[in-house]
Amino acid sequence: MRTEPAVTLHTVCGLEELAGHGARGVSHVLSLLDPGTPEPEAFTAYGAHARTTLRFHDCLAPGEGLTPPEPEHVGAILDFGRHLDGAGHLLVHCHYGLSRSTAALLMLFAQAEPATPAAALVERLHALREPAWPNARMIGFADTMLNREGQLSAAVRRLHALQLQVRPHLAELLRGLGRGAEVEAAQAL
Repeated sequence: MRTEPAVTLHTVCGLEELAGHGARGVSHVLSLLDPGTPEPEAFTAYGAHARTTLRFHDCLAPGEGLTPPEPEHVGAILDFGRHLDGAGHLLVHCHYGLSRSTAALLMLFAQAEPATPAAALVERLHALREPAWPNARMIGFADTMLNREGQLSAAVRRLHALQLQVRPHLAELLRGLGRGAEVEAAQAL
């Protein structure tokens, strides 16, 4: 039996889309930004809202000049989710609205709905943000923290495989960005 999501109004987007959501009654914002990126000016046009900002790069491992997502970042995202009551409008964003933000929203769904199968949660995320490519490192940490036993990671790999079928050019792009492990895992399905 499918239950209704605990977070009922949600938006996932990138930096360039933020201005378009200022009049939508957003009550909670989770900003996932690269270290050194200034706070987005678009939020000055938003009404009163609670905002949490976390800073790390969209990568899968440490590297020169890179701060990867770590368990403490995922823990902070889950802590943010524990303070949502489902009555407001949640907006989660990163730079492009494709990877860190979609990973964060997926883990918030999974936290709020522990009995809902991971595949159903990924399907909902994909319907919300069709080009979603959730960051596998973040999802791996969330899988452990939420006791999902690898189910979130497996569902995300299937989404990655689907995205590679629809957008085969992503494989080379992601490899160039140091995200080849996600591509290889998806192609192995």
